[in-house]
Amino acid sequence: MKKKAGKSQAVGDASARIDERIRELGDWRGAMLERIRAIVRQADPDVVEEWKWRGVPVWSHAGILCTGETYKTTVKMTFAKGASLDDPSGLFNASLEGNTRRAIDLHEGDEIDEAALGELIRAAVALNRASGR
Repeated sequence: MKKKAGKSQAVGDASARIDERIRELGDWRGAMLERIRAIVRQADPDVVEEWKWRGVPVWSHAGILCTGETYKTTVKMTFAKGASLDDPSGLFNASLEGNTRRAIDLHEGDEIDEAALGELIRAAVALNRASGR
């Protein structure tokens, strides 16, 4: 698969880049990103991994589901259409003021509610499919 106009990498290449990022981080952020990735893949075995915007892991299925951004003190999962998703478990804790995106900021020592996150990912897939993308 060829690279698309500089915006994303081929799927296998993107997965390798995400592996590399996890290893590069070498701390709790790498472990958190690895855990998030595993939950995304488990919730949606057909998810496509991409590498966009100069180094951001992206998970897509019929459109972008979420990203896995890493910062000095935070790992941020941004859901592209998060404002349109029900979040009964209250996972969204960042970017709450926007009309489109919602995010989950994770910090060192935070626990992930894997069942709730899996449901949120499946809901994002269903929303993308319903949107006709």
